[in-house]
Amino acid sequence: MINNTLNTKTISLEAYGIENARIRYQLSPEKLHDITIKKGQGVEVSSGALAINTGEFTGRSPKDRFIVKDSITRDHVWWGGINIPFDPVKFDNLYRKMVKYLSGKEVFVRDCYACADTNYRTNIRVITECPWSNLFAYNMFLRPSMDELENFETEWTVINAPDFYADPSEDGTRQHNFAILNFTEKMVLIGGTGYTGEIKKSIFSALNFTLPVYKNTLPMHCSANVGENGETAIFFGLSGTGKTTLSADPDRKLIGDDEHGWTSENTVFNFEGGCYAKVINLCEENEPDIYRAIKKGALLENVVLNNKGQVDFDNTSITQNTRVSYPLDHIRNIQEPSIGYNPKNIFFLTADAFGVLPPISKLTPGQAAYHFISGYTAKVAGTEAGIDEPVPSFSACFGAPFMPLHPTKYAEMLSAKMKTARVNVWLVNTGWTGGPYGTGSRMKLRYTRAMITAALHGQLDNVKFEEHPVFGIAVPQSCPAVPSEVLNPRNTWTDQQAYDKQATGLSRAFKENFSVFAAYANEEILSGAPR
Repeated sequence: MINNTLNTKTISLEAYGIENARIRYQLSPEKLHDITIKKGQGVEVSSGALAINTGEFTGRSPKDRFIVKDSITRDHVWWGGINIPFDPVKFDNLYRKMVKYLSGKEVFVRDCYACADTNYRTNIRVITECPWSNLFAYNMFLRPSMDELENFETEWTVINAPDFYADPSEDGTRQHNFAILNFTEKMVLIGGTGYTGEIKKSIFSALNFTLPVYKNTLPMHCSANVGENGETAIFFGLSGTGKTTLSADPDRKLIGDDEHGWTSENTVFNFEGGCYAKVINLCEENEPDIYRAIKKGALLENVVLNNKGQVDFDNTSITQNTRVSYPLDHIRNIQEPSIGYNPKNIFFLTADAFGVLPPISKLTPGQAAYHFISGYTAKVAGTEAGIDEPVPSFSACFGAPFMPLHPTKYAEMLSAKMKTARVNVWLVNTGWTGGPYGTGSRMKLRYTRAMITAALHGQLDNVKFEEHPVFGIAVPQSCPAVPSEVLNPRNTWTDQQAYDKQATGLSRAFKENFSVFAAYANEEILSGAPR
């Protein structure tokens, strides 16, 4: 039982099998901040934000994410290396061990919800071992009012215990850490890892199953914002492509930076109540909204501080994947509620380290579906052990690790919605120009912003386009505030024959990756392939 700082409601966890726990329910961010520091699990940085270290894991562990295979999931989930089946009996046994582990301990509990559109609202209870994990849940999920808490009915439960380790020989896991979704029990178990992103991505995965299967709504790994004219823009992209940065536009209201649903009523709604941004090389000049959001209430992960308590955003000695979570209201210009209407432009963001793809190009419906299923970006040297030159990276639907259904299911839904809404689809390369990584240079952020602004304002509607000789995409030949020579990537290379060779090699990588989807794709999607 509790006497918490936000309301007078008391709860029990005995129904979960967690007995004799000291329950800290619905604590304020300030209280969680202070408890974390008192426990020696974090420090306050100069801006007032809380900085913690997530321990062994500084990112998700995709090979340790499982879905219980049962009557609900058996015939729907695309089973394989991404969606790994887990035995229901093993889940039950592991659950009993987890709740026994948490019994008698101090436990932090938060009731919250996902989906800003009330027609799709999903109530969530997050039970955490650590106070800072609970702060993350406060930041990232939507926050019920006092009145809503009084009659709160949980739909999904997340149990998070970083210091609880599985025994693979007994529990059916690959190693000691795990994240397991059970759609029958509507429960997520996360153990052996302190990386907070596992919490939000588990609920994202759940919604990526339930929304298309039961509610005819497309879940999307994207950011979104809305302009003064009421038109919504959607930004798909993998980590490091600029999804959060480019959607935080001072001239447009932010709907959300990572997870959204697109309904049959042609609205776009945010799943979350906060942002989870990468902070590697962050500076106020380039990303002022994110930089200024790092204040009291924000949670920094795995950053390095100097002796004055200031964050060294360029220091990647712990990880390249330094992060911050904060509530949406830490951003000045937000859409309230987090719902957009009238989607008119979709941007597929890629950080092409090969320097091949144009900085902006327009896609046909077939090309859009093809590139959506492909979900291309590139890994560069230093991002993972053993990578010392650019490597193509494909993640279906720009979020394969979170997509339980076959990628073509999501692509078909996206194609149908694009045609109904008559949206423009653009492929934007935020990666390299003038040569590959190590030779060329990263596309200037101001140019990328200018190209996106031009697309949003219709300034590319009547310019001349040329077809890319390898990828077949339409490349504009002029754009306001962008030098024309930047728009054609081949012209930025000093050795244009080397460019042609690189482009051909990348097109082969696309085709090889798509070969596993080809049998499921219709003719329109297949027509979007490189030549």
